[in-house]
Amino acid sequence: MRFAHLGQSPRIHPDAVVAPTAVVSGDVTIGAGCQVLHGAVVTAEGGPVTLGEHVIVMENAVIRASATNPVHIGDHTLVGPMASISGATVEEEVFLATGVRVFNGAVIGARSEVRINAVVHLRTHLPERSVVPIGWVAVGDPAIVVPPDKHDEIWARQQELDFPGYVFGLDRDTPDLMVQLTERYGRSLSRHADDEPLP
Repeated sequence: MRFAHLGQSPRIHPDAVVAPTAVVSGDVTIGAGCQVLHGAVVTAEGGPVTLGEHVIVMENAVIRASATNPVHIGDHTLVGPMASISGATVEEEVFLATGVRVFNGAVIGARSEVRINAVVHLRTHLPERSVVPIGWVAVGDPAIVVPPDKHDEIWARQQELDFPGYVFGLDRDTPDLMVQLTERYGRSLSRHADDEPLP
């Protein structure tokens, strides 16, 4: 399913294959030889999404750009089933395994591996040929890679990266943070009410 969003339509190379149950919405460019499998969602929420050549987006993966954080995925990269990439840059020949989460402003260097259920946090920069082990967390710039049971260490680095401020423009100490966040984000997402299905 393809949709025009905010006046932008997807551009899909004729050699790419997009499954009929995948959703591609807005300012999305999909390069030659790409495969976007069933249930995947590739959506440009105000900023562009670019998939290079021979990128594989597996079942139920979600790739989402924002107005402040576009998405670029380099050539010969695999995005595993149920992975989620929001507003990040992924360089070429990267393996993102099943259930990986990559957050806004992150950069993953070429030929890196982010293994099953691992997380690359907001504004984290992984150098070329990095490995994030199964279930581990990469956070910061320069990145540290730690097991998930090191919550205090992760939180110390993550807190300074300011997720609500960077992604939603809201101070973490706002008394009604979730009220403001959901109303502001909901208004932004409501722009999909005018999306147009494309043939």
